[in-house]
Amino acid sequence: MDEMRPSSGAAAHLGLASLFPPGLQAIYGECRRLYPDQANPLQVTAIVKYWLGGPDPLDYISMYRNLGCPGQDVPEHWHYVSLGLSDLYGDNRVHEFTGQEGPSGFGFELTFRLKREAGETAPPTWPAELMQGLARYVFQSENTFCSGDHISWHSPLDNSESRIQHMLLTEDPQMHPVQTPFGHVSFLQIVGVCTEELQAAQQWNGQGILDLLRGVHMSDGKRWSIIKSVAVKLNTSTCLRVLIAHPKQERVDKGIETDGSNLSGVSAKCAWDDLSRPPEDEDDSRSICIGSQPRRLSDKDTEQIREALRKGLEINSKSVLPPISSQRHSHDRPQQSVGHFQTQQISRSRKDSLESESSAAIVPHELVRTRQLESVHLKFNQESGTLLPLCLR
Repeated sequence: MDEMRPSSGAAAHLGLASLFPPGLQAIYGECRRLYPDQANPLQVTAIVKYWLGGPDPLDYISMYRNLGCPGQDVPEHWHYVSLGLSDLYGDNRVHEFTGQEGPSGFGFELTFRLKREAGETAPPTWPAELMQGLARYVFQSENTFCSGDHISWHSPLDNSESRIQHMLLTEDPQMHPVQTPFGHVSFLQIVGVCTEELQAAQQWNGQGILDLLRGVHMSDGKRWSIIKSVAVKLNTSTCLRVLIAHPKQERVDKGIETDGSNLSGVSAKCAWDDLSRPPEDEDDSRSICIGSQPRRLSDKDTEQIREALRKGLEINSKSVLPPISSQRHSHDRPQQSVGHFQTQQISRSRKDSLESESSAAIVPHELVRTRQLESVHLKFNQESGTLLPLCLR
């Protein structure tokens, strides 16, 4: 569970910077450059840190009040900055230290901008929950993000009725990359988008859609800038159907036609079944029937099994039984079998020898390591299956 409290930025500003971990200090320094009058911002912090067994990878999410830029149609908004995807401590408690020349931790932190509503005195905390969810994905999958990536979320980002249910990532327009004692850190801004934008980014590329969003005007007359596009409390009539109906949709179509998709891979859940093995029961997904009979081993599989058995019989053509008169004890020196199993025995009877690991391990070992499957049934979730052809072009 998280709690919201003032950060210790004021203490660092008063000359106690040495008390702060160097990675944390470097990010605080960049935030102070941008917000010199907000040395003590509100923070959402994990009560139990990830490195102490807590569920939230981000130690802190700082929240700043940004006055926007009326001349560029950028409204006043809340600016959220994560701390934890990069290496804050340098002592291997979370991230392995690999040197100053490479990335610090995963090499980036996330940011988010949310339009400040009239009369709002404190930032909503749901963006912090969203950022923790993305951080969990990164830590669990070890997949990193980069500018132009898209994230299929399939749920309103603020748990409301909003049509903004997915995300694109871009460089934060105000925060500069920083060099820490543990490597470099960049700042990736989350941009909330609708399904139409997500699909356009998948078919073309995320950066092209982000460039278009910078110049699209909303039906309420406001510019759809990168910062404005994360203000998810827009009503549905101003959602991105504006882009689809906009003349710039022609640029999307042309980009798809001339450039194609820049997807180089898809993170997907994949399962597979061996169709050559008989099903275990009627509910087994391998129960593909030919007439009224389930599929059985193919001739190729049968021949491979015969060959493996033949090899096993040749290897075992010499007697593996110990001499009947042998009563020597071998407590101190283990014996090593053909299948690399080590056993310690005093003496073995004929029955023990026939059932020993030495002779039984050969055939399964041979089958597991050399068997080739004639047919495999791969199963992907629907969205990933749709996108795979784009990656393979």
